[in-house]
Amino acid sequence: MTGSECLFANGPFAGEKLGEAWPKMPPEWVGTRADRNAAFPLLVKFIFPEEKLSVQVHPDDDYAARHEQAAGGRGKTEMWYAVRARPGAEVLVGLKPNVTREDFQRAIAGGSAEDCLEHVPLSPGDAVFVPAGTAHTIGPGLVLCEIQEHSDLTYRVYDYNRCDANGHARPLHVEKALDVLRFGKQYGGKIEPVRIHEAGAEKTYFASCRYFETSRWEFSEPVPATTSQGTFGLLIFLEGTGTIGWNSEHATYGPAQVWMIPAALGAYTIAPRARTSLLRTNVPREPGEFGAGLSSHGVKEADWSRLVHR
Repeated sequence: MTGSECLFANGPFAGEKLGEAWPKMPPEWVGTRADRNAAFPLLVKFIFPEEKLSVQVHPDDDYAARHEQAAGGRGKTEMWYAVRARPGAEVLVGLKPNVTREDFQRAIAGGSAEDCLEHVPLSPGDAVFVPAGTAHTIGPGLVLCEIQEHSDLTYRVYDYNRCDANGHARPLHVEKALDVLRFGKQYGGKIEPVRIHEAGAEKTYFASCRYFETSRWEFSEPVPATTSQGTFGLLIFLEGTGTIGWNSEHATYGPAQVWMIPAALGAYTIAPRARTSLLRTNVPREPGEFGAGLSSHGVKEADWSRLVHR
């Protein structure tokens, strides 16, 4: 949904790929923190697994910068939001207590790597945090919205001996995985969210880390919102239809759309025609870093742009 090949459906960048538009966006759009020399910082996508994904782990930024410059040099911390979940659906996230490097290495060789991981049953509306260095896999029967650092660095340790159409097994990356895996205390797993009722919306706060902060908003009446002067934001509409209004402009939204909110937009209103559920995410603002060089006026048609998957 926010891959480099995704297209803007409207606004001043209509028809352009996100990866091409990002480097030339002005500060009023991206904020003062964004690095336009790197890839768009947030990758949003939907996952529809009908079989287990590989057991894998992602490196952190430090390791990626030292060893994976050719692949972008950026690590991968992510979270998953369960849009749909069949009964019994689960993910495996984090190592069980007391699993050592040697234990896990033996389990990989013996084809029992997933036996070392914690099973996490999921229901619709649950969210899971997967920091870099956390072993994990996703089971079937889920529709997940994944929000992550914009990185494709994945180290597979076990792929259930599957082969592609040509009979070739996908490569494994056991040594690199063991280098980046976190042993001992685990920090990933199901999120215990904070819920509040504010300005006509039920707001559920899931995650706030250095890479993204994400909440879910559910509402049936118009909801006021504001942008941060320091960073752009994304609205990921899960259910509902309605309009988004700002200044004297408005646009229509619907399910499975992602809207990019410029940093300098200021106040806007989301007016639903049907009960609406959305995820709101952005790169967190850091105290003392933001506010310089942004105007809060004069942004009209550039205020909103909807991204579509090509």
